[in-house]
Amino acid sequence: MSPAVLSGMLRTLKTERCSNLLVGFETMDDAGVYRVSPDLAIISTCDFITPPVDNPAWFGRIAAANALSDVYAMGGCPILALNLVMFPTKKLDKQILKAILEGSYEKIIEAGAALGGGHSVDDLEPKYGLAVTGVVHPDKVLTNSGAKPGDGLILTKPLGTGVLFNANRVGKISWSVIESMLPIVAGLNKRALEIASNFTVHALTDVTGFGLAGHALEMAKASGVRITLSLPRVLVYEGAYEMYQKGLTTGSNKPNRSICKGLIKFDKGIKSTQQEILFDPQTSGGLLIALPIEKASALVQALREAGIAWASVIGEVEKGKPFIFVKSML
Repeated sequence: MSPAVLSGMLRTLKTERCSNLLVGFETMDDAGVYRVSPDLAIISTCDFITPPVDNPAWFGRIAAANALSDVYAMGGCPILALNLVMFPTKKLDKQILKAILEGSYEKIIEAGAALGGGHSVDDLEPKYGLAVTGVVHPDKVLTNSGAKPGDGLILTKPLGTGVLFNANRVGKISWSVIESMLPIVAGLNKRALEIASNFTVHALTDVTGFGLAGHALEMAKASGVRITLSLPRVLVYEGAYEMYQKGLTTGSNKPNRSICKGLIKFDKGIKSTQQEILFDPQTSGGLLIALPIEKASALVQALREAGIAWASVIGEVEKGKPFIFVKSML
């Protein structure tokens, strides 16, 4: 079941709004945020994935970074993580699970959080992730609903993990290509948030399963704005366009395109294979940051000086009904 389907079901529930629930599920934000005192709010989230790669340690690192990212996407700091383990103990050696947990723990420690245990079930297919608790000042919560006309949009990681992981799985691309991008994929969004916090950020989300188009549309809807993306400015992992040109895709591209149906338009000259990169489901993707356009270049420079070399201004926010326009020019 996709998050969009789940969110739609939640909206049908007769729920009472709690004054201390600062962020719920209404805008499909990355996590829930609950105020516990005038100076402290708790961020609560969970996320788990199936293995994007066969290497168990990298699976653990990527899954942990992916889950921790939801806290960063709300402007917060993770403090506690719980393991979510689904593992076929009768089919796979437990040393594989040990390596997954060790890889994840590396990222939990890197995030400055503590591991408090977790829960496991025996399943037919390995799945792994984290339930994460974070903290943030109630006045400093960042959501996807604050983008304003005149903002620039920055993306901090390349696109293409979905099709590249699939291509490796079916033997269409070598492990060496995948291995070279894994440090980026498993990289925490911690430093990017720390640097962005020195600027006036209006809206924030991370780009994951819905792809860039889906998450940008969520921001447009939540903020009541129109977004223009410049496709040539969007950085893409090596080989991703080539895989789409060869006819490979993912199981999420078509549903992600459907989410945007009637609310996205591509400039003339943008080929269908190029369009697909915007619907490519990201695993542990980058942050999508909206801030005043006159400050966007300075933030990109600061991010790159900090080693986040893939940060780029990819679009802008405009007045208008929620809509995504993708242009073919810089």
